[in-house]
Amino acid sequence: MADKRDYYEVLGVSKGASDDEIKKAYRKLAKQYHPDLNPGDKDAETKFKEVSEAYEILSDADKKQKYDRFGHAGVDPNYSAGGTYSGDFGGFDMSGFGGGIDLGDIFDSFFGGGGSSSGRRNAPQKGDSLKISIALSFEEAAFGCTKTVEIDRIEKCADCGGTGAEKGSAAETCPMCHGTGTVKSTQRTPLGMFSSSSPCQTCRGTGKIIKNPCKTCRGLGLARHRRRIEIKIPEGIDDNQPLQMRGQGNAGSNGGPAGDLYVVVSIRPHPLFTRQGADVLCEVPISYRDAVLGAEIEVLTIDGRVKYSIPEGTQTGTVFRLRGKGIKRPDGRGRGDHFVTVNIETPKNLSRKQKELLKSFDQSLLPENHTDETKSFLQKIRDLIK
Repeated sequence: MADKRDYYEVLGVSKGASDDEIKKAYRKLAKQYHPDLNPGDKDAETKFKEVSEAYEILSDADKKQKYDRFGHAGVDPNYSAGGTYSGDFGGFDMSGFGGGIDLGDIFDSFFGGGGSSSGRRNAPQKGDSLKISIALSFEEAAFGCTKTVEIDRIEKCADCGGTGAEKGSAAETCPMCHGTGTVKSTQRTPLGMFSSSSPCQTCRGTGKIIKNPCKTCRGLGLARHRRRIEIKIPEGIDDNQPLQMRGQGNAGSNGGPAGDLYVVVSIRPHPLFTRQGADVLCEVPISYRDAVLGAEIEVLTIDGRVKYSIPEGTQTGTVFRLRGKGIKRPDGRGRGDHFVTVNIETPKNLSRKQKELLKSFDQSLLPENHTDETKSFLQKIRDLIK
């Protein structure tokens, strides 16, 4: 096709046109030349195909990049222009390669393919990974547990063992591509001989021909099944922390390994505890009397109730640490701590007699001959009562 027009010219846009400009131009021209709006007009049908082809290339970032660099030869290996090629090969004279050049290899090298794609289509491929989410209670995350979940995944067909062939038969090597899954074609261009690779149409790129396909999987070698999977949750797992279960994803192809299963954990809130890493935090209310005189109180931890002695004169907001009463650290370095914040409950709705007793008590504790230290301490008590 020596007379193939420039794709930008076909759409009527400049080479620096934005994606929106390209899309707008295509829609306008596609509507203008659509066969349904121009019945029997062969010229309109031809232009519609030309416009569609141009948009297909320029709307794809990868294809557009290749077209901008190599012209039509960059996106159509069968294209052969009659004149001098306008693409830029960095100053190299490509006509001197008498043995021919694999155009697919060149594009792979320039754009990240890493070399020839021939022979890779039927190579072992790892299966896709799967992802699920599960919710845990605060305690389940702290101490670990085992959860059973159901997943839908693709596995090898049990009837044919993943071969795709009916029992008693086997797949044969494709005579067209000789098992590679690809076929090569060579074209003469002004730059020399170019060869390109494409999937074999006879075997659809698999490299094998199945004459008697398995009735269960219809020759695919794969089938979807629902499975119950046991997941062991380790102690101390944190919120949104993923677990990886190798080989529990979808089956691979061409003998490749199965993918993985990723489990993302969410921890339900606890009515009393909050968590900071391996540490547990909680608040404990105590009476005004216990704050003034000191007392032994019970604190609820993830291990159960423990006793703790608070000293005399404890202030509201004071934080006490219970070492080793937190959550197991993921690195195995013991457990975190449990931090207790004390909140003093100020007496409310006192009777008249109780109020008089407190006032009398307050006056009796403030004689003029008390030391400054005693006065300061008793003043704090008065402030708490107010």
